[in-house]
Amino acid sequence: MDAGLKRELEAKVYAGERLTREDGIALYDSDDLAWLGRLAHHRRTELNGDGVMFNVNRHLNLTNVCSASCAYCSFQRKPGEKDAYTMRIDEAVRKAKEMEDEQLTELHIVNGLHPTLPWRYYPKVLRELKAALPNVKLKCFTATEVQWFEKISGLSADEILDELMDAGLESLTGGGAEIFDWEVRQHIVDHACHWEDWSRIHRLAHSKGMKTPSTMLYGHIEEPRHRVDHVLRLRELQDETGGFAVFIPLRYQHDFVDSADGKIRNRIQARTTMASPAESLKTFAVSRLLFDNVPHVKCFWVMHGLSVAQLSLNFGVDDLDGSVVEYKITHDADAYGTPNTMHREDLLHLIWDAGFRPVERDTRYNVVREYDAAPSLVERRSEPQQVWA
Repeated sequence: MDAGLKRELEAKVYAGERLTREDGIALYDSDDLAWLGRLAHHRRTELNGDGVMFNVNRHLNLTNVCSASCAYCSFQRKPGEKDAYTMRIDEAVRKAKEMEDEQLTELHIVNGLHPTLPWRYYPKVLRELKAALPNVKLKCFTATEVQWFEKISGLSADEILDELMDAGLESLTGGGAEIFDWEVRQHIVDHACHWEDWSRIHRLAHSKGMKTPSTMLYGHIEEPRHRVDHVLRLRELQDETGGFAVFIPLRYQHDFVDSADGKIRNRIQARTTMASPAESLKTFAVSRLLFDNVPHVKCFWVMHGLSVAQLSLNFGVDDLDGSVVEYKITHDADAYGTPNTMHREDLLHLIWDAGFRPVERDTRYNVVREYDAAPSLVERRSEPQQVWA
């Protein structure tokens, strides 16, 4: 990067000026990762100090049967395939209650677009989950699923959200975003929910008082300019509604041979390489700098690995998601070793080990409990430390 441009961008960041599309592309062009990290860390510290948020949550995928065949997806199955499944409501409740003793605060539910499952199944399962776990917040369904519910029910998204909220819905999830630019999107997505509908549904959710997450799937066939465009669309919508609580860059995963049926479902991996750790850290940093009106940036550790998750805390990230327990959407693709679950104590030590202060939160990013600051380096060296791989 030209030294003059570098000084100009740094001055804008430290002055709190809004960055432009051209600024975002220039930041991606920089190969000075330490400099990018310093700028992003300055911004995250201004917003969130030394705190790193997490929650105790459980991911549930009620069905992997899907009418879409998105090119990047290893999770979807067609009716009749060997490992296609759809949970009965009592099965979903039983799985959710497995973590009751760990003071679970959130259920995170996303699913395939099931071609024959009736609309009524979805509010019913929320009601049963809420009855079984009344103190647990329900963060459920992507905008893509809500649009699918419109199709199968004949109801509007407005009516659908009202009924789901009456059944206990606290927040939508951020999925279905992928990359919004049609130049890329037409090659990776096989459902009908694009920017216009995704933004319409989140705008509607925000108007009803929801705080929702926003996401971006990066590291496949897109270019940095597409990532910048994606973030700026979200930033503009945030200017309008203020309803996004967090931005979550999600790392695209290659597929590995599925032991259940021997199939590789990812149709674009032959012409893609997964984002390297350095590219992930750059994406976190540039996202934090561009998306100046969203309070939090999350590293979903399942998709990045624990070491990159810790490093990301110095590149603009201030949230590490939560305990997760089971995340089929990623683990049906990757085989590189992220664990299925992290318990509260694991997350505390992961954050302390990175030199930050853990803050447990709820679904709306209200603080549940603040923990002590990280022990000093001298204290840490006085006894053996767990190594996070």
